[in-house]
Amino acid sequence: MTDSRERWALILGASSGMGEATSRALAKAGYNICGVHLDFRAALQHVEDLKADLAAEGRDVLFINMNAADDEKRAAGLDALEARFGAARAAGREPYVRVVMHSLAFGSLVPFITDDPKEGVDRKKMEMTQDVMANSLVYWVQDLYRRGFLGQGSKIYAMTSEGSTRVVPSYGVVSSAKAALESHIRQLAMELARKGIGATANSIRAGVTITPALLKIPEAQAMIDFTMRRNPTGRMTTPQDVANAIVTLSGEGTDFINGDIISVDGGEFVTGS
Repeated sequence: MTDSRERWALILGASSGMGEATSRALAKAGYNICGVHLDFRAALQHVEDLKADLAAEGRDVLFINMNAADDEKRAAGLDALEARFGAARAAGREPYVRVVMHSLAFGSLVPFITDDPKEGVDRKKMEMTQDVMANSLVYWVQDLYRRGFLGQGSKIYAMTSEGSTRVVPSYGVVSSAKAALESHIRQLAMELARKGIGATANSIRAGVTITPALLKIPEAQAMIDFTMRRNPTGRMTTPQDVANAIVTLSGEGTDFINGDIISVDGGEFVTGS
């Protein structure tokens, strides 16, 4: 049976990297886009250009500049989305959130063990990274469920990386957050399935990809060089590779893919170290 509902995508981290590429790809595929991002003066023109490009696809576009890990701002952002849904229903349409993408990359890139305490991780840095890059997913999904945004066919994706199981000197705090994120996805997948609403949750493990987040890692160039030697395709993963995968996985007939870690990396992960 044809699904006549109005599809929305909620992209957390929508203004750059994989979030931006996925926003563009989903808009081309017929989705309205709600993008959550945190940008300041220098980057705001790029956000305006992105919004214009998405709208040019004929889509309804709602972008919210906010800290996605803030409880009050999350509530206000969902109020704004709810208002868009109300307008759609008043016009005789049936909107729902088909895709949720958690692509937040804001964390501390410092080692655990240092001679100077200021150069290493502390409680504030650890908890902030865990809250933004892992725990915030749970709170967003809780609110989306309780407000009735999710429905049959809703797909939740969390962006993880091989760093959840590998050691990089400055990546330990983020690595722990990625491991927690994968665990959260497994739990969400199980609990949503038992609710019977038809929503699924999976992790997307992209290969090493040149994004603003990657370039902040002190070992970024070494990671790029190693990836180019290791990836059997002879190239790195791109944000478009990830976007294409999410569009495909969000199509029909994928409702039994649930609780998994799906690699989008050209075979990079299976080559080992």
